[in-house]
Amino acid sequence: MDTAAETPLAPLRQTWPPALVARYRAAGYWRGETFPGFLRARAEHFGDDIAVVAGELRLSYAGLWQAAGRVGAGLLARGLRPGDRVVVQLGNIAEFVSVVCGLFRAGLIPVYALPAHRITEVRHFVQQAQACAYIGASQQDGFDYRTLARELQAAVPALQHVLIVGDAAEFTAVASLDGDAASLPADPDPQSVAFLQLSGGSTGLSKLIPRTHDDYIYSFRASNDICGIDRSSVYLVALPAAHNFPMSSPGFFGALYAGARVVLSPGPGPDAAFPLIAREGVTCVGLVPPLALLWAQAAASTAHDLSSLQVLQVGGAKLVPEAARRVIDGLGCQLQQVFGMAEGLVNYTRLHDSPALVVETQGRPISPDDEVLVVDDHGHPVADGGIGHLLTRGPYTIRAYHNDPAANARSFTEDGYYRTGDMVQRLAGGYLVVQGRAGDHINRAGEKISAEEIEDHLLAHAGVFDAAVVSMPDAYLGERSCAFVIARGTPPTAAALKAWVRGRGLAAFKVPDQVVFVDAFGTTAVGKISRRELRAQLRARYIEQTGEPR
Repeated sequence: MDTAAETPLAPLRQTWPPALVARYRAAGYWRGETFPGFLRARAEHFGDDIAVVAGELRLSYAGLWQAAGRVGAGLLARGLRPGDRVVVQLGNIAEFVSVVCGLFRAGLIPVYALPAHRITEVRHFVQQAQACAYIGASQQDGFDYRTLARELQAAVPALQHVLIVGDAAEFTAVASLDGDAASLPADPDPQSVAFLQLSGGSTGLSKLIPRTHDDYIYSFRASNDICGIDRSSVYLVALPAAHNFPMSSPGFFGALYAGARVVLSPGPGPDAAFPLIAREGVTCVGLVPPLALLWAQAAASTAHDLSSLQVLQVGGAKLVPEAARRVIDGLGCQLQQVFGMAEGLVNYTRLHDSPALVVETQGRPISPDDEVLVVDDHGHPVADGGIGHLLTRGPYTIRAYHNDPAANARSFTEDGYYRTGDMVQRLAGGYLVVQGRAGDHINRAGEKISAEEIEDHLLAHAGVFDAAVVSMPDAYLGERSCAFVIARGTPPTAAALKAWVRGRGLAAFKVPDQVVFVDAFGTTAVGKISRRELRAQLRARYIEQTGEPR
């Protein structure tokens, strides 16, 4: 039985030491801005300018402010209260922006879920955030989110409200929301939590990341300066809008802050995006490496005019130098490498950097007050040029996950540094070259997969004795997932195991790309080996046997 309704809400907080708060305010990073505050100001100053383009819909800044007010007041009229948490699972549609902005206006807390997530993940987000409402689309890419919503309400009775964009069936239609704008609360404390993002989930399902108004607005305001975003810019959201990258680096929030135009693409491929670039005069877009390579290839034969595109950002996974050169040659615009994380730290190559820095590094931090440590396995600093674990703290890097003491103990040092889990090389000038993950993440085309989570699902199959999921180098995806399986009894087929994982209600990108059956895993003389060492041995052995490139 779900007891969330009887449990007090875990407080939402993100706290920096008072000395750092004073320092960040004095430096002008934190200006006391809030999401409702800056959206109101843009509606007042740029009211008739187009803010959001989605299909044939063109929403002005004044129109966005009004639509957000209707959503926010309508949710309060249905019984939600400021401070309530709301899981939002919408694709790249205009309602994504108006719903999220409406939640801000009502003092409600968005919890971002990706369209690819399924019942297992969404149930976890609802329970961990103690959300009382879910907002989804009726359908997208052949999947019916109303079915997911029904499963969700059955599993979590504390979820009182389900709202649907489109045909709502028995649920509440987002389009029907309405209420008295006078019911909307005053602007929040800039130091309060604005929303909950999802971590990559290095040890199972995602942790929740509380971001404040002050810290997050600083991150995309400063990104605008680095990325050349101003009122004349046209920013294309090609990746799912709920990802941190297209949201804040500088993302659609950065574009809205600048008074620029945001164009939402229904899909990330050239077929969907290239016509929008030509029609809207898109100047900037962010992609993951596989998509950037696909775009570069498709640009050679497209009939669409891509000449407006000034900056192509690539992040989410490492772009290797040879791939970077192919992207530059294929698209003919400025490449900007981006390396960041939803927990905070973001690095960019600068638009005026030398070709060598743009091609060979993943950039340097946004802020002069981004404190970066590169340390060895014992926590001792590594000299510039050496490779080590990346630790960081700063004015937009969190100090704790939401309501997760165990994760906080693992992920943060006593003096507030976030252990990113990345291995990097730091060059002169603070530029970083990413070397890979220290943990067991698989970074598949920018989507982070926990090996432990997938192993857990495989082990639930009656025909699996043991399983180890590892990353394998992949020229297109960056990394692909490979499941090494020891069968129990009659071995299932690889296809059957993939179908099993898919049938467990997980996102499609988590289904192993490859399944390899083995008789046994290597162990030490005493029969023990850490999972991390096991995965490393399996990966090395397979590459050696098959001759695959490392």
